[in-house]
Amino acid sequence: MAQTSEFQIAKHLHKPLNFKLLKPLTLFFSSSSSPSSSHQQQHQQIAVTSAVSILTNQRSKSRWNTLHSLYPNGFNPTDFSQITLHLNNKPHLALHFYQWTKSKSLCHHSLSSYSTIIHILARGRLYSHAYNTIRTALLNSETETPLKLFEILVKSYRDCGSAPFVFDLLIEACLQSRKIEPSVEITRMLLSRGISPKVMTLNSLISRVCGKLGMDVGYKIYREFFRLDEEKYDFSKRGFRVVTPNVHTFNTLMLCCYQNGLMEKVEEIWDEMCEMNCDPNGYSYSLLMTVFCEGGRMRDCEKMWKEMRKKEIEPDVVSYNTIIGGFCKIGDVGKAEEFFREMGLVGIDATVSTYENLVKGYCNVEDVDSAVLVYKDMCRKDFRPDALILDMVVRLLCDRGRVEEGMEFFRSGVGKFGLVPKEKSYEALIKGLCFEGRMEDALKLQAEMVGKGFEPSSNIYEAFIGGYIRQGNEEMAEALKKEMVQTHQ
Repeated sequence: MAQTSEFQIAKHLHKPLNFKLLKPLTLFFSSSSSPSSSHQQQHQQIAVTSAVSILTNQRSKSRWNTLHSLYPNGFNPTDFSQITLHLNNKPHLALHFYQWTKSKSLCHHSLSSYSTIIHILARGRLYSHAYNTIRTALLNSETETPLKLFEILVKSYRDCGSAPFVFDLLIEACLQSRKIEPSVEITRMLLSRGISPKVMTLNSLISRVCGKLGMDVGYKIYREFFRLDEEKYDFSKRGFRVVTPNVHTFNTLMLCCYQNGLMEKVEEIWDEMCEMNCDPNGYSYSLLMTVFCEGGRMRDCEKMWKEMRKKEIEPDVVSYNTIIGGFCKIGDVGKAEEFFREMGLVGIDATVSTYENLVKGYCNVEDVDSAVLVYKDMCRKDFRPDALILDMVVRLLCDRGRVEEGMEFFRSGVGKFGLVPKEKSYEALIKGLCFEGRMEDALKLQAEMVGKGFEPSSNIYEAFIGGYIRQGNEEMAEALKKEMVQTHQ
């Protein structure tokens, strides 16, 4: 802190200094008894007291100029912490003081000073500001680890009168910075002290662990952090804060299993959720039904649907898309249409996935007219179809000899939606054009295909050869045969 005399401070404040404003804070001051040390401590106390008085007694417009004029060189981290602690019941003022020191570069903050303001903000329930300050502390202290910040937060916790969720914010900040291992270690140390993070924090941690370290490690962490493998005794009698998994915990685990292709494990997690008397929600059902649909187990899927409706859990658009997609996959498009109509009756708007499922379903059963109708309806609603959907419709139209209509769909998808056609779309159209004897159109499309990076396949050569033979152009057909042999040796 700048060397400002007691006389200057008192004169500026227009009243005598009151040392009673300053409570003894052993966390920051040493107990040296030497005269020089005592004088230095006294000077620090006077300076801190004056800064607190200016902050709390002067108007907001003048306090910052006053502080800057008295302390042009700013504050050291220890003095900042002292001042901030005296503002513990004025968290917004403490926040403004912190932001002012940052904007004016008046304090080279350490983990200790960061810790103090973090606690004060947490105490005042200023969640987002506390979280952002933790992120800043981690970013600006690259040589220090998150575990060091945790250690300092623990030591200063009582003196700052903080709130337990400050550690949840630390864990979330670590996860956001992809510091997975420190997050796990911090959680373990909290649990060893009888403190558990909130279930929402644990769910985030489990999800990140599953994503980075794999489902097996994530599941072990879940069992460990919810104390599911410990002996059954009353934690509350030992002062432990008991946290139990909720439906979002199990949804997180089931989603991780599904994303890793562990379909049987999804069912195991579902059974575990039911055994722990945790009621599934609509998302839980959607996850399990997705597993059943991908395995073609539509009877099991319908059973879950009925169970969900019996529990008065209203299916959402994800649930409807899941079951519609499942029936389309096994070729029961009629059943899928029933759920599609029901979806509209209950007021749930279809999405692009809804229409894509139906188009795929009709293409799979080779009902080209229905596929075209659904595709056109999807485009009227300004949904952007996937290139795979366009490819399926074009190929089906060409197979039915409706090449010109296929060309219209092809050009519409490329021109209106900017889709990049699949190689199979070009192949189907070129074969159809060649069969109809439209060799010039086929050649133009083949040149476009090459321009997109697709090399002519043997099927393309055979289509052109067949087309030229039907036209009686044996010379061109023979030339293409030789070229095909050379190209595909």
